[in-house]
Amino acid sequence: MKRNDYISWDEYFMGVAVLASKRSKDPNTQVGACIVSGENSSYGKNVIISTGYNGFPCGCSDDEYPWEREGNTNDTKYPYVVHAELNAILNAHGKSLIGTKIYVALFPCNECAKAIIQSGIKEVIYLSDKYSNAESTISSKRMLHSAGVKLTQFIPKDKKIILEF
Repeated sequence: MKRNDYISWDEYFMGVAVLASKRSKDPNTQVGACIVSGENSSYGKNVIISTGYNGFPCGCSDDEYPWEREGNTNDTKYPYVVHAELNAILNAHGKSLIGTKIYVALFPCNECAKAIIQSGIKEVIYLSDKYSNAESTISSKRMLHSAGVKLTQFIPKDKKIILEF
């Protein structure tokens, strides 16, 4: 008999996004993203196209750039960090993302929303919306709704998936 306790596709892809977040060296916020092919994709259905996590651009040492959240703008991480969503889009290296879904650990900011819309991603599945009242999140939701991008909050049936090596 086959197993009945396997994880769903949504659990799998959100698990990949959360696992990708573990690569982030940000001491405060670790975010991961996973882009997955859609129903009518030339890649086939449910194929991981790309992943990303928040961190500095290639060639910018995470030992030389600041991780601080407060202070003068150039002394904080904000002008330098590439968010998980944008990293996943860029890591696709020009592959078509039209009609894909992106799984993210944290609801996208307005800058990532622009990249999501422009790349053709049609659904955002997010785990946390802890900044729902922030101006950037409100702007993000407005743009995503206007562009017809579906927004789905992922509610896990289990709080953890155990990986053993």
